[in-house]
Amino acid sequence: MSKIETAPYASDPARSRGRLFGTSPSRTRSEFQRDRDRIIHSTAFRRLQYKTQVFLHHEGQHYRTRLTHTLEVSQIARSLGRALGLNEDLAEAIALAHDLGHTPFGHAGERALNKAMLKWGGFEHNLQALRTVCVLESRYAEHDGMNLTWETLEGIFKHNGPVSGEKPEFLPDRFDLEMSTHASLEAQVAAIADDIAYNAHDIDDAVRAGVISLYQLKNVPLVGEIVTEVQALWPDLEKSRQAHEVQRRLITGMIEDVIGASKGALSALAPRSPHEVRLAGQALVVFSEGFYEKERGLKEFLFAHVYRAPEVMRPVSASEKLIAALFSRYFVQGDLPGEWRKRADHAAGDHARARVIADFIAGMTDPYALDEYERLFDARPDFG
Repeated sequence: MSKIETAPYASDPARSRGRLFGTSPSRTRSEFQRDRDRIIHSTAFRRLQYKTQVFLHHEGQHYRTRLTHTLEVSQIARSLGRALGLNEDLAEAIALAHDLGHTPFGHAGERALNKAMLKWGGFEHNLQALRTVCVLESRYAEHDGMNLTWETLEGIFKHNGPVSGEKPEFLPDRFDLEMSTHASLEAQVAAIADDIAYNAHDIDDAVRAGVISLYQLKNVPLVGEIVTEVQALWPDLEKSRQAHEVQRRLITGMIEDVIGASKGALSALAPRSPHEVRLAGQALVVFSEGFYEKERGLKEFLFAHVYRAPEVMRPVSASEKLIAALFSRYFVQGDLPGEWRKRADHAAGDHARARVIADFIAGMTDPYALDEYERLFDARPDFG
């Protein structure tokens, strides 16, 4: 595919709203390319390799991790961004950073940490991703955080839509992320790329794990017709290759639908700038209406037969108990290691202390969380 010219509603790195801390311009990269590179080189990004997507890391090395999921999302985001005439670098940067705030053990860890933090504002992975890139990633000589552009920070925080509540306390007033509006089209591309990626790869991983079979998918919206077609064309093909063919066609179908529906929405509204996109009052990167209903039916199937399957729920329950136990131990007895213990000891009150503990736990990989549990309780959790 030849490169499409950037549309007037695309984000322009030359017109970025800037960074928290001033920096000299790059002679070789745009501002959004610099953001992408800073994210890729961060410690938080590398840790995604050992964080659960759906199936725990120890269950096998061929399942998606949070890192491989992120790479698939970024590839889809770039494809969508190019087709819609957007800034591919910004879409990629947001996609690469969108899960930096996730805890170990996937959404199970997030639920447990949110429950532990209810008295102190709770825990939410999008806000934690913003904390990670603004505060916690400490590698630069002149400032904490990665010092990303306003547009990338907005996309990380708002890629799923407007955000309610108070402005993040770690952002100065001059860096208003305009929480009540939708984000840029590049952020919207990253969000729908996330849906496309996990809809497809969770099917692939679940079939590989034996949690579901291709036969069970035959009556499932969106994917059933693809399964029937693939098995009719290649009835004797090994199941793993049939599953990959189904996944490949599903991704293609979802991408093509988003491109068509989004071009229609953009043509109808005809925004002349990223500012008009933010004021549209609706997402403009979307599935078509009929396709969206089918996609929702697929998600309902995955929720019932994969995410709530006994084979998945047994380790989920153990993971939640592990995170709860770590938080309680750190908060009551202060057994955090090294620099984190100093931060907790110097925190101003229980609220700040709890947030330090949440930051520490959220940054853990699955194996490190297991090692910490063994250090503190002289036992290994039973994941069944």
